[in-house]
Amino acid sequence: MGDLAKIFKAYDVRGVVPDEFDEEIAEAVGAAFAEVVGADRIVIAHDMRESSGPLAAAFARGATSRGADVINAGLGSTDLLYYASGTLNLPGVMFTASHNPAQYNGMKMCRAGAVPIGSQTGLTEIRDRAIGLLGVPVADPTGSVTTQDMLPGYAAHLKSLVDLSAIRPLKVVVDAGNGMGGHTVPEVFAGLPVDLVPLYFELDGSFPNHEANPIEPANLVDLQKAVVEHGADLGIAFDGDADRCWVIDEKGASVSPSTITALVAARELAKNPGATVIHNLITSRGVPEIIKENGGVPVRTRVGHSFIKAEMARTGAVFGGEHSAHYYFRDFWYADSGMLAALHVLAALGEQDRPLSEVLAAYARYSASGEINSTVADQAAATAKVREVFGSREGVTFDELDGLTVTGPTWWFNLRPSNTEPLLRLNAEGDDEVTMAGVRDDVLKEVRGI
Repeated sequence: MGDLAKIFKAYDVRGVVPDEFDEEIAEAVGAAFAEVVGADRIVIAHDMRESSGPLAAAFARGATSRGADVINAGLGSTDLLYYASGTLNLPGVMFTASHNPAQYNGMKMCRAGAVPIGSQTGLTEIRDRAIGLLGVPVADPTGSVTTQDMLPGYAAHLKSLVDLSAIRPLKVVVDAGNGMGGHTVPEVFAGLPVDLVPLYFELDGSFPNHEANPIEPANLVDLQKAVVEHGADLGIAFDGDADRCWVIDEKGASVSPSTITALVAARELAKNPGATVIHNLITSRGVPEIIKENGGVPVRTRVGHSFIKAEMARTGAVFGGEHSAHYYFRDFWYADSGMLAALHVLAALGEQDRPLSEVLAAYARYSASGEINSTVADQAAATAKVREVFGSREGVTFDELDGLTVTGPTWWFNLRPSNTEPLLRLNAEGDDEVTMAGVRDDVLKEVRGI
């Protein structure tokens, strides 16, 4: 039996099946979840992993033993579960390990209206209550389980949020990575003037082609090649639970999520003049510049969806973006949807005749390193050394909202520790490639002790 203290993370549940996470645990968590949220109805969905259906069924047994009725939406993406939670106004649970390898599974939980549940907002209580229920025979169900297909409504809702009525015909390559994009994309793209070239749409939780994690460049190679070979207008890659999307332009070049954040921000601000837009502290500094230029109010947050969603709710922000290709929308219950971001890109491209690389050029102003991880035994000491070295440079400022951010006249970088591993994560940006590379290499020299 797994250790619940180990698999309950800050924002979700994640562990190896069955060693760390099995049906007995899922059943106990189902009962605990029903008790903590106090709902008489719960909606659940699951991804394509072999263990996901059985884990979801076990969770339902636990929840119904506490008198809750369970609506099972079946196969779905994480943002489909958020749609179900939002439109039905019910607490929800998604069974997925997102981009993690095949042996993992997990749960993402939310309250009614897709409000996230994290360690500070109920997840710890659910964990502790579930620990007390392990080994206790589950009571006979007094609640019911029914199935409901949420996919058509999900697709229609997304398309109601983006005006796609005037777009020109587009050829689009989509790499679903054998994940849930293979299930949702055909329904969402139906009726659009899109010539869809599917890559790896077969649902297969063993990920036979590549991991469904588009933030890793190696997982984009097949998509980049296919875009060029097919003469496509763009490519889109989704992660395993299809709540993140990554964009490839017509030349096969990878597009920074900061660029997509700036593009979507400008589009949302055109509809909502003067609105607030959230960005985390390692998105490009071009993002707040473009938000201001479009009449919006940029608000900078820590990294992590719980911080983004909390700040969006506090400020009433219309949109939020992260460097990790998570995009959050006020009109989607402040939840993240890679599919909705993808529709914005299709609309922006299809409304005019220029290629995507030209459309996006105005939103990509600086050179970025991407996230670089270094294994460091003493993260605090390495960070202090970097601060000391850069403190002697002229015109440098520091802030510690999340890790250490160091800003110079023509560059900045952020160095922050992983919460779960002995890693330091570096993101650097400069006015040009040479400036960025110089700062990046100087930081890595100190961090890695070379």
